[in-house]
Amino acid sequence: MIKPGRLFLWAASKIYGMAVALRNRLYDLGIFRSHSFSLPVICVGNITAGGTGKTPHVIYLAEKLSSIASVAILSRGYLRKSRGFLKVTADSTTALSGDEPLLMAQNLPQAQVFVDRDRVNGIREIMRKEPGIRVVILDDGFQHRAVRAGMNIILTDWTRLMTRDRLLPLGMLRENIRAVNRADAVIVTKTPGVASPSAREEIRRELMAAGACETIFFTSLAYGQPLHLCSNSTGEIRQTTSVLLVTGIANPAPLKEYLESIAGQVTGIAFPDHHAYTQADIGRISSAYDSLSGPDKLIVTTAKDGVRLKEITNIADHVRQALYYLPVRVHFIEDEKLFLNKVYSYAGKDYQNF
Repeated sequence: MIKPGRLFLWAASKIYGMAVALRNRLYDLGIFRSHSFSLPVICVGNITAGGTGKTPHVIYLAEKLSSIASVAILSRGYLRKSRGFLKVTADSTTALSGDEPLLMAQNLPQAQVFVDRDRVNGIREIMRKEPGIRVVILDDGFQHRAVRAGMNIILTDWTRLMTRDRLLPLGMLRENIRAVNRADAVIVTKTPGVASPSAREEIRRELMAAGACETIFFTSLAYGQPLHLCSNSTGEIRQTTSVLLVTGIANPAPLKEYLESIAGQVTGIAFPDHHAYTQADIGRISSAYDSLSGPDKLIVTTAKDGVRLKEITNIADHVRQALYYLPVRVHFIEDEKLFLNKVYSYAGKDYQNF
């Protein structure tokens, strides 16, 4: 017998799917207008709601493109309290810009970061106010079909492939898996290092059977040495270290697994994605840290959580001294040159010359 709650989710998922399908059909027919631009626009998005490692991939792409052109990133600025078009700098706040755009601005001095919920207006404003920009990266814009991006890159998490998920709210899919056929490239993120070529090929075939193009890549996340939240001094995690992992991201499991492989003990406190930390949360974190045994102990968080926690002033000194974040970088398992050649060719440059 199907439980009533599950039946409700199934029905809600069907209704949601029909609404999204109708919207997409109206765009396909031209009844809803999609706008094209003279600038190359590269969209980095997903079909799954969060947790695919989008921000590190946007940073990676912006770093690579900045070597050949002036780059702007346009994001919605999720949960920001400001409105309209806004330029984000390293000195902005999460209230004004949102956490992910601020993280991008702090990590990409060679690129410019902007937020606007209306992506069409945002691109127009970038072109008007920053005429030197030559490439726009649209952060999380795959469902924002009012913009017709010249290149669509979608991400899917190895541990939660979009082909094995269900539509919201039954699952985490924003739209039907068939939408993958709108993508020019698919990146399977968080690929484990032990994944064999045959395992990757099996997933490649699964994605192509769902409608994905043949241009499928696999990446992993490479974690760096922990950096202090305030001073950026380097910390060390040893087999004797007790770690309190504090996260406000969609899927902290890969990070927790990584820390468990190098630390003595890992205790996790997981908050919802984009969590706005309160004083009660700080009290909970402080109590959990104080209860860790031994003198060798750290609080580790993500770079995205770090930009929010850094803004909280009334954290006890001994807790603040123990707060570190883990920088993360994208690593291509194979075919990175093929990926860059595809991106650079669209941007109007020959990869072989760089």
